[in-house]
Amino acid sequence: MTENKRLKVESPDTVDASVLETIEYQYQTKRDIDIRIEQPEFTSVCPMTGLPDFGAITINYCPDKKIVELKALKYYFLQYRNVGIFYEHVVNRILEDLVEALQPKRLEVVGNFTPRGGISTQVSAQYIK
Repeated sequence: MTENKRLKVESPDTVDASVLETIEYQYQTKRDIDIRIEQPEFTSVCPMTGLPDFGAITINYCPDKKIVELKALKYYFLQYRNVGIFYEHVVNRILEDLVEALQPKRLEVVGNFTPRGGISTQVSAQYIK
């Protein structure tokens, strides 16, 4: 754990992807669907300053055999609340954890982060089977 003068910042290693639960997608042999999940209140911490970062995370995916259980996804996101991680890394980490859990046909994670110092940032990462 890294400590700033007043703020405690946790390591990205503390995020436990095993909280992600999946459900069998019952229509896997009938049709492809697109699922869009939005988390408009995502928070993490700047690893340089320890100050909070705010943003919206959007997940778009086409399932193969599994879909993500949403309550478990909420608990997964909550783990980032005190984690010091750059925007670019958090989007890639979420993508990797979801791909491992779901093994989807395709998956995209987009992070829209609120302005800091007048600069807003959007980061996206994709996986295609």
